[in-house]
This record gives sequence, structure tokens and C-alpha cells, in this order.
Amino acid sequence: MTERDNAGGGTPRPRPLAGDSQTSAHDRLYRTLRTRILHGEIGPGEPLTLRGLGAEFGVSMTPAREAIRRLVAEGGLTLSSSGRVSTPELSNERIEELASIRALLEPELSSRALPRAHQALIERLEIINQAVARSVAAHDAQSYIRSNLEFHRTLYLRAQAPAILAMVETVWLQLGPTMGKLYGRLNRTEPPRGHRLILAALHAGDEPGLRISVRADVTHGLRMLLS
Repeated sequence: MTERDNAGGGTPRPRPLAGDSQTSAHDRLYRTLRTRILHGEIGPGEPLTLRGLGAEFGVSMTPAREAIRRLVAEGGLTLSSSGRVSTPELSNERIEELASIRALLEPELSSRALPRAHQALIERLEIINQAVARSVAAHDAQSYIRSNLEFHRTLYLRAQAPAILAMVETVWLQLGPTMGKLYGRLNRTEPPRGHRLILAALHAGDEPGLRISVRADVTHGLRMLLS
């Protein structure tokens, strides 16, 4: 993705983004980059350049600049005083802070979702959790992050609280690169126990138990990242 990545391997073929307008190119580039960062496909501290993005995606400077601007505003990218753009590198203190935010907001989302958590939703969550288990067994960090976030987002969408969910997704975005780098080192052999407790609380309609299970799940996972 960077100029360094492009060096020494010949001129890479750009992968143009579909759509004719600058607005469409910007939006598609933004969403592609955001997904990569969110799922830990780009490591922490990785630099991004307008030139590198333009070469990879076949876009001009304008949509690349706008996509970067949006991601910097969301915390998915950082901009130094010298103008260097890169993915976030999180200190232990910052991870603890983000874990605290998740512990406050995600139990609230789960509580609001519970009245709408019908059997079809629970069955969907169980299927997603099977995908989480397969990712753990395969030691596939990006697939694990993707499936784990899908599990939580699928539940939280039932809360019908888009403002809270947007704040949570911003936290997930900031954590993505660090999660992608460090989860691969954990060598987990089974899916998170917290998911089973969340599913059990949903089956029972246990709102206090659901809050406790969600809080424990999100904080335990993040504290395992602390070095």
C-alpha cells in the first residue's frame, strides 16, 4: 500500500475502483481502507501516501486525500505534525482507555437489543460464533477479528441506537491494526468464552447477565493485548 511496498517489484498494476465520479472513487476508497484498518489487515504504524494509494487503486490525488481526511477524523489514521499519515500505534494506556469505553457502551447496546433479540437473531449469532471458532482453529487473525466484530455488530444493530453504535465502531477502528498484529501471537485454541455466556443470557432473556457477559467479553479480549 505504501511506496516502500511498491519498490523493487516492478510497477504494480493499479486496481481501479468502480465508479466514474471523484465522489464515488473517494467513497469506495474510504470504505475499502476503513475495512482493512478495522479488520487488522494493515499493521500499526504503517505509513500511507497519496501517491501509493493512487497507484494501488487507480485514483487521483483528490479522492485519496479525501479518504485519508475522513479516516484521520475517525481515528482510523493518524496525521503527524510533519504530515506523515499512518495507522495508529496504541500504548497500553490507550488500549486500557478504549477498553473502558467499550465496557461502558457495549453493555448498553446489548441491553437495548435484548427486547428485539428473537430466536432468529440468536440462531444467526450462533452461526457467526461457529465462524469465530473456525478462525481460531485456523489461527487466522484477520478472519477472527472480522467474525468477532460481526458477532457484536449483529447483536448491537437490534438496539436501534445508531449514535451509540457509531461511537463503538470508531473505537473498533482505532483498535484494528493493534488487534491484527497481536491476536496472531495469542495462539488461541478455542473461541471466546464470553460469546457462549452472551448467547446463554440471550436465550434466558437475562438482561443483567447479558450486560455482565458483554462487559467481560470486550474487556478480557483487549487486556490480553497488553504487552
